[in-house]
Amino acid sequence: MPVAIVLINTEIGSETDVLNTLANIDGVKEVYEVYGMYDIVAKIEATTHEGLRDLIINRIRKIPQVRGTTTMIVVEQRIVR
Repeated sequence: MPVAIVLINTEIGSETDVLNTLANIDGVKEVYEVYGMYDIVAKIEATTHEGLRDLIINRIRKIPQVRGTTTMIVVEQRIVR
């Protein structure tokens, strides 16, 4: 199953609203509000790479307070405990 990490910049002061909106989108598995160059980090999954593309372009980037995104497609995942 394709996985991606999406780094998101939001309008100033809208982080909580974007975080809540992301949490209600199918395919968004984890969301974090962070400090630094980006405001939010989201882990997303889809059944296909086309599904990831659709999720990013048609759902995440269309949230009105999202100013920009950077996407990293996961090549290998290891769960560390």
